[in-house]
Amino acid sequence: MPLPRTRGTALRQRLAELRGPDVPAKALDARALAALAANPGCARRAILDGAGVNKTALASALGSPAAFGQSQFALTRGNAFEAKVKADGGAELLRLVHEKLDRSAEPPDDARVPDLTATGPQGRTARTELELREAAAHPGAWTLLDHPMLALDVAGSPAFLEPDAVVVHPDGGWTVVEIKSFPLLDGSADPAKVGAAARQAAVYVLALEEVAARLGAEPDGPPAPQVRHRVLLVCPRDFSNLPAASAVDIRKQRAVTARQLARLTRIEDIADALPEGTCFSPELPAEELTAAVESVPATYAPECLSACELAFHCRARSRGEGAVTTLGRPVRAELGGLTTVEEVLAAARGEAGDPGDPAVAALRRAAALRAEALEAACR
Repeated sequence: MPLPRTRGTALRQRLAELRGPDVPAKALDARALAALAANPGCARRAILDGAGVNKTALASALGSPAAFGQSQFALTRGNAFEAKVKADGGAELLRLVHEKLDRSAEPPDDARVPDLTATGPQGRTARTELELREAAAHPGAWTLLDHPMLALDVAGSPAFLEPDAVVVHPDGGWTVVEIKSFPLLDGSADPAKVGAAARQAAVYVLALEEVAARLGAEPDGPPAPQVRHRVLLVCPRDFSNLPAASAVDIRKQRAVTARQLARLTRIEDIADALPEGTCFSPELPAEELTAAVESVPATYAPECLSACELAFHCRARSRGEGAVTTLGRPVRAELGGLTTVEEVLAAARGEAGDPGDPAVAALRRAAALRAEALEAACR
């Protein structure tokens, strides 16, 4: 007699059907989870990521392949910079943590750097948790975990995450360290890149909070360690290869990411609304695959171009529908209930729209000013 399917088992089976027969799930990583938090209203990305669909292959099958990615030169440069930061047992990295986040503690002159080698992601996750438990049980010293492995429950399945480093402070607190290859120029960096790094670090913080909660729940164990919400961002200083660091408060990004992941764990609601037999396998005929993708509503914005493999497909559809979202979220927010470019132009010409609507009134005023300026220029 077969065992009854639990809710989690049924959901995993449904998501496997959406991927297609014999199509392996693409594991979620911190970058993908951070990108989800950047566009929380997109049901299309939520269901595709939740089901483990390979969006790169899907975009190619739809005829709109993703045209972004990190160059091999940038990867090599980033790896070299990270190695420099972590040289000599992470002495420079720990110095930056002490300087930027914990000056009241003793200098990290003799920190522990445990070996986290293990077989497979589950083994590395267990090894990381063991070392974190050891550090929590013996506070008073600095500990550097180089490329630990963390697990975060996403839609009933574990997503294995690998931060650049986690530092355990002498008071037992945990700090996430993100090492990036973009520069800090005069002490500041590109806000968009810092925001992306903060969202990625927020995913690691959430995973660490789950570990801390498990340690705190152990009988006769130490209290749950504090996962600090200020992370350390380490980048090259100006145009050199020398490391500089900045403390980044990621409480806002953590809250947004937590809400989005909670929404993602309810993707069965999105799946239940799909037509029977919907499948996102890249092996399907183009027309059938396009219909399947279009059955899930998307929330396109120009920012998707740097974060989602399906962005070019969604942009083409959005432009074809004349949606104002192609102009950016700020413009969309200013236009209120006007959702298409044609509606906006009709409102500006006085052919449609409620005159009492502030957006309509502003458009008509702008159209009148433009007409006056053109008339004056033609005199």
